[in-house]
Amino acid sequence: MPRPVARVSRLAWRNGEATAGERAIPEETAVSLTYNGGSYAVMMATPQDLEDFACGFSLSEGIVSSAAEIERLEVIEEAAGIELRMWLGDARAAALGERRRHIAGPTGCGLCGIESLEEAVRPARVVRGGASFAPADVMEALGALGPAQALNHETRAVHAAAFWSPADGLIAVREDVGRHNALDKLGGALARRGIATGEGFVVLTSRVSVEMIQKTAVIGAPLVAAISAPTALAVRTAEAAGITLVAVARNDGFEVFTHPQRILQESPVHVPA
Repeated sequence: MPRPVARVSRLAWRNGEATAGERAIPEETAVSLTYNGGSYAVMMATPQDLEDFACGFSLSEGIVSSAAEIERLEVIEEAAGIELRMWLGDARAAALGERRRHIAGPTGCGLCGIESLEEAVRPARVVRGGASFAPADVMEALGALGPAQALNHETRAVHAAAFWSPADGLIAVREDVGRHNALDKLGGALARRGIATGEGFVVLTSRVSVEMIQKTAVIGAPLVAAISAPTALAVRTAEAAGITLVAVARNDGFEVFTHPQRILQESPVHVPA
């Protein structure tokens, strides 16, 4: 299996001088996801935590409704890439046969192969209930994520998705060159471990687009916090899905775009006159 990090020669130009040396960069591999012998998708991904990726992708695509519905999974290395070979039970395999399609796209492409506008903006699963969190919880989770990004420490070139809860802290972190892939890996890791997701929240190092909200809804997390800004469609989707969307998170605070009732108020809200 290829390592997730490669070291390559490079010539650095800094302050008017050239210096030869090496740099650690993330590996990018074609990963084929197949079900019962039929190809469904080909994604470009970092070759790490691939069992989690297979499970999380299957859940977010609606191919299965639980990790247990994947009866067998094999990770097969081939000359051109890696095949994640899965077998489903008869009922799930029959349902998949009705909607089979093939995706081949760039890194972390979440919409390649979508056949209609309705599929691209499909309503997200509604997340009901879930815990409430103090502002300090969000800040603690953001602070914990940075040191836990082992692959990014080495390469400075990958995204991360994590799950954090007040009771247990940082429960899982997954990294990938594609932000969608990182979130799918996280979802797969949580599902395979049977983690209850209503008492914690997702933390992202990327911007929040609509598919990131859709995937968070599949995970079942009541809140998602990201360091970058959301798109307008992501805000509308989070509002409809019952998800609290926290973004533009920095060392001095963050912004809440939807369902602010899950953020416990420590001081009165100031509204400019």
